[in-house]
Amino acid sequence: MEFFLVSLLNGISYGLLLFMLTSGLTIVFSLMGVLNFAHASFYMLGAYFAYQTSRWLGFWPALAIAPLLVGAVGMAVERFGLRTAHRFGHVAELLFTFGLAYLIEEAVHLVWGRSSLDYRVPADLEGTLFTIYGTAYPVFRGFMLLVALAMLVSIWMTLTRTRVGMVIQASLTHPQMVEALGHNVPRVFTLVFGGGAALAGLAGVIGGAAFVTEPGMAATVGPMVFVIVVVGGMGSLGGAFIASLAIGIIQTFSVALDYSFADLLARLGFAHAPGGALGEFMKLTIAQAAPVIPYLLMVLMLIFRPKGLMGTRAD
Repeated sequence: MEFFLVSLLNGISYGLLLFMLTSGLTIVFSLMGVLNFAHASFYMLGAYFAYQTSRWLGFWPALAIAPLLVGAVGMAVERFGLRTAHRFGHVAELLFTFGLAYLIEEAVHLVWGRSSLDYRVPADLEGTLFTIYGTAYPVFRGFMLLVALAMLVSIWMTLTRTRVGMVIQASLTHPQMVEALGHNVPRVFTLVFGGGAALAGLAGVIGGAAFVTEPGMAATVGPMVFVIVVVGGMGSLGGAFIASLAIGIIQTFSVALDYSFADLLARLGFAHAPGGALGEFMKLTIAQAAPVIPYLLMVLMLIFRPKGLMGTRAD
C-alpha cells in the first residue's frame, strides 16, 4: 500500500508538471493552428531565466519574472518570425520552429555553458509536507500540484468566462468579424503565442528546480509533449490534462516495477518457452521498457482513435 500511494502521488505531480508544459502548446495549436516544435525550448528558457533571476532576486520573484520574460521572447518570435512563415503554410511554420529550437539551445550554450546548473528548490519549500507509512512527501511536490491546478483553473476561466477569451476564440473562427468589431487580430495571435510560451516558462521554473537544469532538458521532455498532445487530442485542453496525468502515473509506476514480462505471465498462470528472440524480449523488465511505454500508447491511440481522447479544440 505504501508503494502504491507514494507512486500515485509522485505520478500525479509529474503528470501535472507535464500538463503545465503541454497546456501552452495545446492552446496555441487550438487557437492558431500552429504546432510549435520549439515549445520545449521555451520550457528550458524558463528554467534558465529562473536560475539567473533567483541568483539576483530570489526564487519568488523569479517565479513571476521568468515566465514573463519567456512570454516576451515568444511574442517577439511570433511577431518577427512566425507571422512571416505563416504566409507560406504549415510546412514553413514547422521548419521555422524546428530551426528555432536549435537556435535557442545554442544560445543557452553560449550564455550558460553546456554543464548543468545549481538551480535548486528554495529553502522555503524544503522539508516534508506529510508522511505516508514512513515515507516523506516533499513540500515542493505539493507546491507543484498547487501551481498546476491553479494554472488549469485560470486557463479555463480565461477562455470560457471572460471577454478576452471570447475574443481569442472568435479570432480563429471569424477573424474578419472580430476585426470589424475593432480588435487587432494579429496582435491577439501574438499575445496567444506569447501566453503559450509563458506557460511553458512557468513549467520550466518549477521543473528546473525539481529535476535538473541543463541544455538537454528540452530534448528530454520535447517528444513527451507531442505524445501527450496526440493522446489527449490535438487542441483539446481537457484531453491534454487527462493524458498528462495518465502518462505521468504510468511512467512513475513503470520505472519502479522491476518485474520482467515473463514474471508477469507466470503470475497470470501462463508459461512461455525460453530461448529465441521472444525469450530475450520476455526477460526485459517493465522498468527497462518504461521509456517506450508512452510512445506505444500513442501508436495504439493513432490506430484505434486517431482524434485522441477528446475533441480538436480547447475546452
